[in-house]
Amino acid sequence: MTTAITDLYPTRGATETAVPRRDPVVWSAPGAPGPISAADLQGYEHDGFLAMPELLTPAEVEVYRTELDRLVDDPLIRADERSIVEPRSQSVRSVFEVHKISEVFGALVRDERVVGRARQILGSDVYVHQSRINVKPGFGASGFYWHSDFETWHAEDGLPNMRTVSVSVALTENHDTNGGLMIMPGSHKTFLGCAGETPKDNYRKSLQMQDAGTPSDEALTAFADRHGIRLFTGRAGSATWFDCNAMHGSGDNITPYARSNVFIVFNSVENAAREPFAAPVPRPTFIGARDFTPVR
Repeated sequence: MTTAITDLYPTRGATETAVPRRDPVVWSAPGAPGPISAADLQGYEHDGFLAMPELLTPAEVEVYRTELDRLVDDPLIRADERSIVEPRSQSVRSVFEVHKISEVFGALVRDERVVGRARQILGSDVYVHQSRINVKPGFGASGFYWHSDFETWHAEDGLPNMRTVSVSVALTENHDTNGGLMIMPGSHKTFLGCAGETPKDNYRKSLQMQDAGTPSDEALTAFADRHGIRLFTGRAGSATWFDCNAMHGSGDNITPYARSNVFIVFNSVENAAREPFAAPVPRPTFIGARDFTPVR
């Protein structure tokens, strides 16, 4: 029997609501050992993100990009329910649970440069709540609308607290024109509860075009006026760590230049998913894991 828990972050109700964050941003004790410097941790606490100009070497990037291309071109992977296809072009947009599908990406998850930073931010052992490769080829790949990941993971996956961190590792160059990641610095300190009920099997539509769990234009304007918008550019191999509640999104890519990345979500083992807080049933486990085995 699941123990009842207070819902600290109500969402998907009749009206949109904003409440202050009630959880730490950095969960480890001050001075705890780890690969992130004290100054960078302070920046992460303040802004909700940490940009790294080089997480992977060029040789490593080539290995991961070759593996991404292999997966996208594999007809068996394309037919798998874990692959999401662009509605217009019918090209593969994302492949979920990629750390289980691919030994190559599975090794990246266990890389201490990656998982070590997650442990340091979250102050505990961690498991993979979600992983995927995002493929954003040129000439029309669609973007991801503004949202807080935690709003969805809380409402539809049952994560009780903001003790989750994501890392997006660029496998192609991120220009300022090819649909790069945008974050509102400091937005992670406010939870925006969205209006409207969660439709049944919402994940089928939301992975192609998000609807439920999207903020209003008025709320987004207020957030942008208050926090501003940061666009992340960088070479292949660069990485951006960001808090689960950071308001973020990306635009369409209408340039000739692809923007592809591997995206890994680490959740604290002390913040394991429960029943959804605002959805009829949990999403499939390839989107929101129910295996809480720590990464080793």
